[in-house]
Amino acid sequence: MKKKAIIISVKGIKLTKKEKILLSKEKPWGLILFKRNIKSFNQIKKLIKNIKKFTRDKKFPILIDEEGIKVSRLMNIINHNLNADFFGNLYEKDKNLTVSIYKLYLKSLCCVLKKIGINVNTIPVLDVLRKNTHSIIEKRSFSKKKETVKQLGKITIQECHAQNIISVIKHIPGHGCSTKDSHLTLPKVNLKESSLNKIDFYPFKSTSAKLAMTAHILYSKIDPKNVSTFSKIIIKKIIRKKIGFKGILMSDDISMKALNHDLVTNAKKSLKAGCNLVLYCSGNIKDNFKLIKSVPYIDKFTSKKTSEIYNILR
Repeated sequence: MKKKAIIISVKGIKLTKKEKILLSKEKPWGLILFKRNIKSFNQIKKLIKNIKKFTRDKKFPILIDEEGIKVSRLMNIINHNLNADFFGNLYEKDKNLTVSIYKLYLKSLCCVLKKIGINVNTIPVLDVLRKNTHSIIEKRSFSKKKETVKQLGKITIQECHAQNIISVIKHIPGHGCSTKDSHLTLPKVNLKESSLNKIDFYPFKSTSAKLAMTAHILYSKIDPKNVSTFSKIIIKKIIRKKIGFKGILMSDDISMKALNHDLVTNAKKSLKAGCNLVLYCSGNIKDNFKLIKSVPYIDKFTSKKTSEIYNILR
């Protein structure tokens, strides 16, 4: 499968001439949508139809962050009025009832996504809440209990896949231990590997997820020099071996302030460390072209895993 190792983004509610050229001439792995791209149901449906038309790929991965009220790109179309913590709190009171309600909720959400043409949702957030977890995560997490996070995360993945929607577990190997927002600065976590393994790594283990998104965090006791997205130690020793993640690993947005190099360097360092795909969310057309020219085509491993993803998609 000949695709470039990047997920791009576009600027507005319809494709520009240059964006059409980018999609038809180049081969990005996928494209992520944001609120800036969404005005109405018919508009976003048409935009996605055009994206797939120019890529000549009916199953072209169209990603979105549609978690709930805290993070919702489809606010103009659907209103969840729910966050992950709602289901986590309910789960502590009545497990069976929560599972039934949550599956219905996911089925309904996936149904809307499919009608629009979206086939990848970057849920679940598997970060375990800690005492000083930054508010950027907070209600997006299911719980401070690692078992609750793991179980509801497992249900999310299974239900999404059953509805032909690919899920993305995030932020591997765990963002709940951070007191800073990686959009704005580099969070530094000084916890020992044994402590992180006991709590933060736990929900990510033994997962059936096909995609995972990295946490832009410096885990100083494991790799004091490199943010996890740039760290061979974190990716190979922790994410691949200790956690045992076997799917496609994508970076979080390479334009976030936690990464302090230029975009091309951020992309190259991510891929060199072991990420299979890089994510670019700002939608600048010049940067899209610059990045897509600088990243390689996906390797055999990513190509094989992409085929597995396409088998789930309709």
